[in-house]
Amino acid sequence: MATELTERFAPIFDRIRANAGAHERDRSLPYDEVRWLAEAGFGALRFDGVSLGEFFELLVQLAAADSNLPQIWRNHIAFVEDRRQPEPVEQNARWRKVIADGAVVGGAWSERAGDFGALTTVLGEDGLVTGVKYYSTGSIFADWITVLAKRGDEFVLAVVDAKADGVEVVDDWGGVGQRTTGSGTARFTGVAADDVFPFADRAPYQEAVYQLVHLATLAGIGRAAHRDLVDAVRNRSRAYRHGVGDVAREDAQVLAVVGRVAGLAYAAEAAVLGAARALDGITDAASVHPATIMVYEAQVAVTELVLQATTLLYDALSSSALDAGTQLDRHWRNARTITSHNPRIYKERLVGDWHVNAVPPSLGFDKPQDEPQAKPQAKPQDEPQAKPQAKPQAKPQDEPQDEPQDEPQDEPQEAAARAATS
Repeated sequence: MATELTERFAPIFDRIRANAGAHERDRSLPYDEVRWLAEAGFGALRFDGVSLGEFFELLVQLAAADSNLPQIWRNHIAFVEDRRQPEPVEQNARWRKVIADGAVVGGAWSERAGDFGALTTVLGEDGLVTGVKYYSTGSIFADWITVLAKRGDEFVLAVVDAKADGVEVVDDWGGVGQRTTGSGTARFTGVAADDVFPFADRAPYQEAVYQLVHLATLAGIGRAAHRDLVDAVRNRSRAYRHGVGDVAREDAQVLAVVGRVAGLAYAAEAAVLGAARALDGITDAASVHPATIMVYEAQVAVTELVLQATTLLYDALSSSALDAGTQLDRHWRNARTITSHNPRIYKERLVGDWHVNAVPPSLGFDKPQDEPQAKPQAKPQDEPQAKPQAKPQAKPQDEPQDEPQDEPQDEPQEAAARAATS
């Protein structure tokens, strides 16, 4: 299946890559590229029997062509996972057909408020959505937008027509990287909700999927950085006088840098695909936490690997590589921007607490339930150790926000936690 998918989408990815440099230079948005993917069935692949492992392998390839595209599709990807769940039957069946027909779904969840519990967007009793969102990734390209709102005391996802009266999406995202994701402001003024889903009823592994999209994007950036480095070294005619070759491609020191970047990129991609396969292995509620931990472990590793790769590549090149026309800097800028989502420092703590104290990670939208939580398996050690005592799961409100308010963000985890317990 993976080979078939690669062959099917390779021509589209080649076209996307050919346009990526111009979009980066001109800060033009890839409307055509999003439509090419939608028309080719990219947005409905998970409904066609494609596993998460296969899908994320394809997503890495897309990110290598243009790292902005996976992030544009991120909210759509999560919405698809929700619609693959057994309930609600009729609503899910309807949206599966809509997506299979080529529709693209964006998301408008985050606000600039300091506390997610202070959400100001509301779905009124009249069925109208009113509010202002930021970091509305994908919405400017979308046919439908999921809007996080409060309906009384309940958090809900209201689905609105992106072209409806009262919807305004503005490309005012000013980040140093991922410049063409359209992650800007969305305003909703009395917009009719076409459908409504309780926020707490999302796929139980959805937060991990959201994170894994970022990691696939990073892995693709690593692959692209290595590709561009290889091309630059092959075409470089000058050599340093302290070098050990007449040209760069014959200098062992330069080749070692290329090899190291290749290894970093390979390791990042391997970590992403391993985590995706772990999500494929989820069979029940108890298996969600171990799989999520694998995604968090991948985040800790991939962040460092790709930031190293996108910095190290300059060691193999001359000062001419710093010319803005090479666009080599986009790899680091894009990687730094992606890694600022859900900062790794929080995931390092969650992973450590899981391994040492058997404390499962708060997924931000856990439903109150008595289902058993899986504990990490003990690893072989030099001497036996006392089994750690499981602590009560931390209250959602006690966990630090995964995305600081002055950084780009796409999913409100604390809002989800409160929605689940309200």
